[in-house]
Amino acid sequence: MTNASRTLGLVSASALAFCLVACNPIRQDMANQPKNRPLSPSDFFVDGRSGRPLLENTVAHGSIADDELVVSKESTAFPVPVNEELLVRGQQRYGIFCTPCHGLQGDGNGMASMRGMKHPPSYHDDRLRKSPNGYFFDVITNGFGGMLGYSAQIPPRDRWAIVAYVRVLQLSRNAKVSDLPAELKQKLEAGGSPK
Repeated sequence: MTNASRTLGLVSASALAFCLVACNPIRQDMANQPKNRPLSPSDFFVDGRSGRPLLENTVAHGSIADDELVVSKESTAFPVPVNEELLVRGQQRYGIFCTPCHGLQGDGNGMASMRGMKHPPSYHDDRLRKSPNGYFFDVITNGFGGMLGYSAQIPPRDRWAIVAYVRVLQLSRNAKVSDLPAELKQKLEAGGSPK
């Protein structure tokens, strides 16, 4: 085989390779894969929708700000009626989500804090006793300092229940005898335990 025939063979092989590559466009399998765009029709589900309805007791992201229970940090009002049912719910939710760091009494001595985590401030500090209700709601929702937000775990109504219970904890340590009902004052003055 001569040099000329070798060169001719190399040139023709190169031209054939170039034609094969140029005629076949580059495939992008990831970009062209089968998928459903948001809210597009789908044959997979019986109702024909690709977007699924929210599950019960889940918190939707993005729609929370439109909720009538979301207020500003400076708000002092409760957008839900404060009653015994709300306080019991608040105590339950507080026990689940808050006691690991804030402790049962709200003094910042929870189990996580006792095991080396940073101590959160006590709810009984003057600064937090004077803080508006909206501030507590905002901190539960968005977090503050080392605390992460709980908007994904706690629905707005339960956040308000926790705020109401925190206010009960604050009152429990700072109640004045003059604020007690007459029967409890008499019991206290007689040396009994005011239950």
